[in-house]
Amino acid sequence: MANSFWDTTAISYAGCTTQVFFFVMFVAAEFYILTIMAYDRYIAICKPLHYGTIMASRTCVNMAASAWGSGFLHAVLHTANTFSLPLCQGNALDQFFCEIPQILKLSCSDAYLREVGLLVVSAVLASGCFVFLVLSYVQIFRTVLRIPSQHGRHKTFSTCLPHPAVVSLFIITDIFSHLKPPSMSSSSLNILLAVMYSVIPPAVNPLIYSMRNQELKDSVWKLMTG
Repeated sequence: MANSFWDTTAISYAGCTTQVFFFVMFVAAEFYILTIMAYDRYIAICKPLHYGTIMASRTCVNMAASAWGSGFLHAVLHTANTFSLPLCQGNALDQFFCEIPQILKLSCSDAYLREVGLLVVSAVLASGCFVFLVLSYVQIFRTVLRIPSQHGRHKTFSTCLPHPAVVSLFIITDIFSHLKPPSMSSSSLNILLAVMYSVIPPAVNPLIYSMRNQELKDSVWKLMTG
């Protein structure tokens, strides 16, 4: 944001390291938190009478702590491994922020394969989260479709659908960005994919989740219609 305001594309080595650390930590934590949210919706809709017992306060705190702890561990591993590599291919990144795949292109050591391995492991974990999300929502939709009231089905769908929409955009673009074949690599495509998974989901999250609020819907409609 500062670079945009000041019309500069420079960042210090320490600044780049810090940016990578926090970016990886927040992305990893969001993966796990989105997965936890899917599990929470599954329990609320498929096992409503057991919700208070299964999703007790202690359980929620433990899951949140695990999500942030795992994100922190991911960030430490990726940051330490990436910046331990000697960089000799210049100092210009073909991206609007310090992204690990772009940093690896500057490496002149075969040790970058370690970081590629870490990226693959991260992608596998993300895929596992995505499969868990899909299975959770398959069970949720099966339960919702058995609700006899059309109003009840509509209300439940409107509560659940925003979450998988955000998750799909976030996970699919992130995985494709890091695992796409080299033949599909281009500057414009890399930047577009990075915007899709790093900028758009956080920007639209408040709008998507708050659109379940009827008062907000009414206010937006009045604003649009004058």
